[in-house]
Amino acid sequence: MKANKITTYGVSIVMRLAMFLFIWWALTAGITSSWWFGAPAILLALISSLVLLPPMNLLWYECLRFIPFFLIRSLIGGIDVAWRAFHPRMPITPDLIEYPLTLPAGQSQVFMANTINLLPGTLSAALDRNTIKVHVLDSQKDFFGELEAVEQHVARIFGLSLNIPSKDKYNETL
Repeated sequence: MKANKITTYGVSIVMRLAMFLFIWWALTAGITSSWWFGAPAILLALISSLVLLPPMNLLWYECLRFIPFFLIRSLIGGIDVAWRAFHPRMPITPDLIEYPLTLPAGQSQVFMANTINLLPGTLSAALDRNTIKVHVLDSQKDFFGELEAVEQHVARIFGLSLNIPSKDKYNETL
């Protein structure tokens, strides 16, 4: 386990260093005289990135599986939002709901909140411990099922397995 953590940390450092080196090279059009200033800037960026966003274990094949899920949900949601906006009666029933998270606190919950923000018709309004408040355009839709699906995908990306409670628990929180 410790060796895996060291490997993850080492790979993260190398990948971030390569990214910052490439960005500097691209910004300076490869001018070598700029490296006297670029090297300390790159080192500072590397250290800052490691402090602000520590390395984490992500399952990259799950990230690849997440892309089509996200794109399909975004397309369907975008069409739904556009239909509602152009409909003469504007059929929306907005609501602010609380969804009980089973993801552990930290990066996985933040990733889920950001994903919810990118899906049409939803906006994560607050993230408190193990609950996320979500603004939805249509409270009549199965938004708990959608949030549950997003949470399952996020859990798989972070290599977690979840026991998501039954929908009866959602009804108790309302």
